[in-house]
Amino acid sequence: MVIIIVNKILSVLTIGSGLFIVVGLIYFLLRKNKKDFILSFFVKNGVFFAFLVSFFAATGSFFYSEVAHFEPCSLCIIQRIFLFPQIALLLAVLITKNIRVLFYSLLLSLLGGITALYHIYISYGGKEILPCSAGEVSCLARYVFEFGFVTIPLMSLLTFFLIIFFLFLSRFQNTILRT
Repeated sequence: MVIIIVNKILSVLTIGSGLFIVVGLIYFLLRKNKKDFILSFFVKNGVFFAFLVSFFAATGSFFYSEVAHFEPCSLCIIQRIFLFPQIALLLAVLITKNIRVLFYSLLLSLLGGITALYHIYISYGGKEILPCSAGEVSCLARYVFEFGFVTIPLMSLLTFFLIIFFLFLSRFQNTILRT
């Protein structure tokens, strides 16, 4: 029962994240007031929001492994490798205010997003370029399939996109707020 509830919550958050990114990009591109309060809020707190996204995504990953006992495939493990260090990186940025570290987080998110895209591609019947299996677990196994399209790889992809979105705003805050 808990797994079903968590699946629904994480799926709704995934859909919400996708909508937030789309609306945020449209808002950013079409804004009329260059000194906008909403944009300014997200620009100034982008690293914090990216940290929260990475922290809760890692928590969800641990839930699926340790509570739900979903065995991760090779691509899931690779995506975790790109996600987990970001918690420490982004916390370090929050503490030290050294934004040069954001490049590494952006790079990890980009690589994680590419991996998630490939994972989605093969899970929907695309041809495998690289073999994927971890023991007996196939990358084609679907532990979550909510609302007819939300899967764990999609959750991962939107997590990485959301981190990139927040870091983009944060990294370029001086440019964005001056224009």
